Amino acid sequence: MENYSEFVPKVHFEQIPIKNLVSNQEYQRNLSVSHVRRTIENFDLYQINPVKVSRRNGVNYVFNGQHTIEIVATVSGSRETPVWCMIYDDLEYGQEADIFANQQKCVKPLLPYEIFMANLEAGNDDQLIIKSLVESYGMFLCVNKVPGGICAVACLEHIYHVFGFHVLDRTLRLAIGTWEGDYHSLSANMLKGIAHLIVAFGDSLKDDLFKEKVGAFSARDIGRTARERKTGSFGYAEAMVIAYNKRMKGAHSLKWSKLYAQKASSAKDNFSIVYDEDMEEVNQTESD
Repeated sequence: MENYSEFVPKVHFEQIPIKNLVSNQEYQRNLSVSHVRRTIENFDLYQINPVKVSRRNGVNYVFNGQHTIEIVATVSGSRETPVWCMIYDDLEYGQEADIFANQQKCVKPLLPYEIFMANLEAGNDDQLIIKSLVESYGMFLCVNKVPGGICAVACLEHIYHVFGFHVLDRTLRLAIGTWEGDYHSLSANMLKGIAHLIVAFGDSLKDDLFKEKVGAFSARDIGRTARERKTGSFGYAEAMVIAYNKRMKGAHSLKWSKLYAQKASSAKDNFSIVYDEDMEEVNQTESD
């Protein structure tokens, strides 16, 4: 029989009360209170990973899992609560620090599309609703930019969760109706920019005028103007306001003050974060 021991870590598993775990080594990052709070709000027992522990001189030092133990302690209301620990008995302090520093080096993070598709397989309602809405417009979800495909899935989820189904529905209707499914019009920044306009102006934004006046410019032209003004989705929103207001009489034009008021509200709600505006653009293989 072949010996595979060199490929198997020398560990054993124990349930250890949180009060008996130490996680204040110098090499560790500071505890993120915001991350702990956010995870508590979405606590799922099946998402808890074993805590990695180095047992040195009879002390259980946590070198991977400090947030996990704080989350479990808070949710359970007690530091008496035990957690499963993967225990190493043969590590020195320097080895712990090295493992901590390099543990994410070879980990491939999930793409937003991969997470979305896993949620579909799980039968989760939000993703099923979004997929059905996209397909109702004759479009489909995809991982790369292709005609008829939308790959800014994290953006779709974000609009849906923050502003609701009807804003997402109108966002898709305007984007697809104006540029007939051109994939440049279905980027995260473009979709988010349209959502900003819908939320800021409501019924004052006329769909037929949007399609006529903003649609007079290609999606790529809107993108160029947006990048000249400012980064992110509000650059796109501003570019579309300029196009919409061109040769428009004052009473029917879109007021900048409303857009900026929506921008302030969005920043307050952290809606202008960059994770899907930039990262989803990077994940799309064809550039503008």
